Amino acid sequence: MKLTLFSDYSLRILIYAALRQEERFSVVEVAQAYQLSRNHAAKAVNFLTQRGYLRAQRGPGGGLCLAQAATAIRVGAVVRLTETGAPLVECFTPASNTCPLIHVCLLQRALAEAWTAFFHALDQYTLADLVRQPNPLRQALQLPL
Repeated sequence: MKLTLFSDYSLRILIYAALRQEERFSVVEVAQAYQLSRNHAAKAVNFLTQRGYLRAQRGPGGGLCLAQAATAIRVGAVVRLTETGAPLVECFTPASNTCPLIHVCLLQRALAEAWTAFFHALDQYTLADLVRQPNPLRQALQLPL
């Protein structure tokens, strides 16, 4: 399984926001910190803002910050929202499935269990867990300690 870049960028932006705590930041700052294109960062920021993970304020003193406590943001919930592409295998979508094994194959069950276990593991972590040791993260992103 491989996460999309959109999921990766979204999680990284949330980590950045958690490290900045109350301090506001811009799309340009987060894009530079991770060496992302401004457009990709802006798309993820917009998505996270619309879903209530980030708060955006315009004008002087404006910028971005977390909209909820880092302890309230579950990694699994974010990934569920950002991973909207095709399912693992075609048989997960019966309407478009063409596999002749659909009614006798056990692979679908095994993959469904693995998918459930993947999200169960991610649900055990909050954004706060990901930034539990902030100094090495802040140093890697060249943020003040």
